[in-house]
Amino acid sequence: MKPISTRVVQAAVGVLGLISVAAGLWAMIDPRSFYSDGAPFPPYNVHFLHDIGAFQIGLGACLWAGLLLPDALSAVLAGNAAGAVAHFVAHVVDHAHGGHASDPFVFGVSALLLVVLTAARAMTVPARL
Repeated sequence: MKPISTRVVQAAVGVLGLISVAAGLWAMIDPRSFYSDGAPFPPYNVHFLHDIGAFQIGLGACLWAGLLLPDALSAVLAGNAAGAVAHFVAHVVDHAHGGHASDPFVFGVSALLLVVLTAARAMTVPARL
């Protein structure tokens, strides 16, 4: 059995990961509400809020992956893949808000690479028992 301090740390990390992912989803799904109720720092910029949401999702995913995956590299790859996929989605959804025409392609390739690397790592590292 693990010492209580380990279980407390793991529970806290799990809760913080949940909060981070929830905040990220809120910013991505309803940026106007997130801006009004959670981050009223002018000027309002929907794409910036989507980016904030994507990165919060990635941070929360890193925390969860650190609890669930067998090694640090696997956790970092999985968390970054989650954030990169969310960031790619933000650029596809927000293509009319500015940026470069190549942004969805560039961020899509980056996300795909991180997903492939995460999967490759999972195939080479034994699962945590």
